[in-house]
Amino acid sequence: MPLTTATPPFLAVLVRGLLAGLIAGLLAGAFAYVAGEPQVEAAIAIEEAAAHAEPAVGAHDHEDALVGRNGQRGGLFLATGLFGAAMGGLLATAYVLLSRRRRGDDGRSGLLLAGAALLGAVIVPFLKYPANPPAVGDPATINQRTVTYLLMVVLGLVAVWAGSLGYRSVGAQAPPWLRAAAAVGGFLLVTAVSYVVMPSFEEVPANFPATLLWNFRLASLGTQVVLWTGIGLLFAALMHHERHRRAATALPST
Repeated sequence: MPLTTATPPFLAVLVRGLLAGLIAGLLAGAFAYVAGEPQVEAAIAIEEAAAHAEPAVGAHDHEDALVGRNGQRGGLFLATGLFGAAMGGLLATAYVLLSRRRRGDDGRSGLLLAGAALLGAVIVPFLKYPANPPAVGDPATINQRTVTYLLMVVLGLVAVWAGSLGYRSVGAQAPPWLRAAAAVGGFLLVTAVSYVVMPSFEEVPANFPATLLWNFRLASLGTQVVLWTGIGLLFAALMHHERHRRAATALPST
């Protein structure tokens, strides 16, 4: 008997998305702890050394912060776990909403959705506004930088949508390379226009260690890659298992 291609109930899909996101979030937290925390510590040391050398208005003492560094380290896993669960829930919702455009229900489209989210919501904004460690960035521009970053996330998702639209607009009878070229062209067009239109921020001090900055940014990007890769793979595996379970349940008893 062929496997059923019907989409499971929304609640069943949502639970699997939340579970996949939670596990992936904890894995991302572990990666951030190992790869990112040493960079954060080094950046904080630079910030505090500069504050002691030149006491300035608004200088921040991390030892006197409302949540100390030990609390921040422990909260890292809570934050990434909750964020991952939220993103897994959004992916599951998109999976169900787009079910009419899909063929089959083995979870592969969930993996594609996770890849699209990684590309549009993470990589595109990162290349324009890479993450900066503590001691980098003007506090007076934090609101502007936050708004522009969120807008860049939206534009990144629009770029992915433009690529998908370009792929579908060519026609199913067109050669695969032509459809791929249309997808890449649509994506790059929106991305390039977004990069030109959106403002830039050059706030990295000239004397800030380039190696530390580079390592911090790689750790930040790596955390997101682990998160979305984990969500995609785990969600695909859970949906694949659910498909086979539903097919086995549908078999007539002998």
